[in-house]
Amino acid sequence: MNATGPRARTSTHKPKLAVWKFASCDGCQLSLLDCEDELLTLAEEVEIAYFLEASQAVVKGPYDLSLVEGSISTPQDVERIKQVRHVSKYLVTIGACATAGGIQALRNFQGKSDYCSLVYASPAYIETLSTSTPIASHVRVDFELRGCPINKHQLLEVISAYLQERKPNTPAHSVCIECKQRGTVCVMVAQGIPCLGPVTHGGCGAICPAYARGCYGCYGPKETPNTRALSAYLCQHGMQPQDIVRAFRGVNAYAEAFRQESEVYEAHENVKSESPGPR
Repeated sequence: MNATGPRARTSTHKPKLAVWKFASCDGCQLSLLDCEDELLTLAEEVEIAYFLEASQAVVKGPYDLSLVEGSISTPQDVERIKQVRHVSKYLVTIGACATAGGIQALRNFQGKSDYCSLVYASPAYIETLSTSTPIASHVRVDFELRGCPINKHQLLEVISAYLQERKPNTPAHSVCIECKQRGTVCVMVAQGIPCLGPVTHGGCGAICPAYARGCYGCYGPKETPNTRALSAYLCQHGMQPQDIVRAFRGVNAYAEAFRQESEVYEAHENVKSESPGPR
């Protein structure tokens, strides 16, 4: 969206905000409720017209801004997200499920029948798609806010930006920058701990490296991530192909950059396993 400056209000009408849930754990919606004091200020500026996590009261659309959590995982989801798009002036996806398919997108690599038979006693009764896909795979999305869960301060920035008809200002740097900002020594260099920080979008405050564990990519791939260089470095330091596949297949497994890199090493491992052993 292009920045056009603040919107002049010609009446006392408050913009309508709607929050929608698809296949997800509700954590990103809770990030909005976690705003606490800021939420009171927000409520003065907008009408929270649809937010079932917080209230059963529903105000009929159309809506000025819709926040969408969750992935598209059932046939009903496909039709419902089209309806949400139709009644929304702006649609913003929030969280790893909505932007990349979420942890449930692991089915995309294996097949839904394998997972259904493990989880459900009667899988024949489960009506679901063979894939779990991000919202943008089905409708036009105006902005994607990444994270698992999302950063509440970034969320407030995005809401404010769309209410003022401007482009959201969220950081585009990697988790490595946040490590430097908080004075955390690189766990990969100093301790040899595998870390996705160099290719992961910032926003979490580099929490994991601060507690001596590697980043696992919960904010998804940053802009122009050099996943190939990171994987090569990890291989040089003893990480096996199957472990690299697992590293990239977390909550953002189906994000394009992570998915492509994991598939490269999965193919390498498959070729290795199919090769004849020594005679």
